[in-house]
Amino acid sequence: MTVLPANTTRDEDSDVVVPRRRPWRWVGTVVSVLIVAAVANSFLTNPNYQWDVVATYLFDPRILDGLLTTLQLTVVSMVLASALGLLLAVMRLSRGRLPRGAAGVYIWLFRGTPVLVQLILWYNLAILVPSVSIGIPFGPTLFSAQTNTIITPWTAAILGLALNEAAYLGEIIRSGIVSVDRGQTEAANALGLSRVDTFRRIVLPQALRVTVPPASNEAIGLLKYSSVVSVIALPELLYSGQLIYARTYETIPVLLVVCIWYLVVVTLLTLLEHWLERRLGVGFRTGAGGDANPRKGRWARWWSGNH
Repeated sequence: MTVLPANTTRDEDSDVVVPRRRPWRWVGTVVSVLIVAAVANSFLTNPNYQWDVVATYLFDPRILDGLLTTLQLTVVSMVLASALGLLLAVMRLSRGRLPRGAAGVYIWLFRGTPVLVQLILWYNLAILVPSVSIGIPFGPTLFSAQTNTIITPWTAAILGLALNEAAYLGEIIRSGIVSVDRGQTEAANALGLSRVDTFRRIVLPQALRVTVPPASNEAIGLLKYSSVVSVIALPELLYSGQLIYARTYETIPVLLVVCIWYLVVVTLLTLLEHWLERRLGVGFRTGAGGDANPRKGRWARWWSGNH
C-alpha cells in the first residue's frame, strides 16, 4: 500500500489506463488485408476474367431485357405475396379453428416443398387440370378455357414465387403483430375504435417496424432465387446470360455481368430498406437514452435535454 504525504492528494485524472494488448487482432487484420489484396490482384491481373468482354455485355439489350423481367417478377411476386401473407397472418391469429388451421396447412405445405418443384408443378398444371371453368354450382358455366392457354411461363413463375413467398411473409407479419403490446389494442377498444380501425391505425403501423427488416431480406432473397424460373424457359437475367454464353462460349464474362447486375439491384434494395427503417422509426426511441432521429446534432440533443 502506498502512503501519500499529508499535503498530497491523488489526482484521479492522472491515472493512466493502459489498454490490453491484443496481438491476435493485429494478426487477423493483416491476414484479412492480405486476402483482400490477393483477391483484388487476381481480379485485376488474371486475363481469364476478360473484363473487356464483360464491358461489352454489361449493357447488352438481351441482358437488360432479362434484368427487366427479373425486376418485374420480383415486384409483382412480392406485392402479391405481401397481400396474401397479411391475410395468412390474420387467419393464423384468428380465434376460429377453421381459418387458423387452413393458414397453418398452407404455410406447412409451401414452406415444406422446394420452390423449384412448385414451379414445375404449376407449369405442368394442365396434366392434372386440362381445362379451367368458372360458373354457378349446378348451373351454367360462365367462363371456360384450356389450362395451357392460362398457365404460361410468366403465369407459372408468378404463381410459384408469390405463393411460396407468402408462406414466409405470413409468419414474419404474424410475429410483427404479436410483438405489439396488448395494451395498445385495449386502449383502442376503450376509445371506441372498431377492430378494423384498431388493426389498421394502431397495430399494423407498429408491426411494420418489426417486419420491415426480415421482409426486406425476403425481397432480396426473392430477387436472387427468381433465377430458378429458368427451368421453365422464362428469359430472366440468368437465363438471358445462359442463352448468350451457350452460343459464344464466353461463360465466365457473361456470368460476371449477371453478378454485377444482381449486386447493383441488391444494393439499391438495401438502401431502400435502410430508408424505410429510418422512416418507420420516427417517433420511437432506438435504445436506452437514445434519440429517435439519428441525424439530430449534438448541440440540438443537449438543448432539448436541458430546456
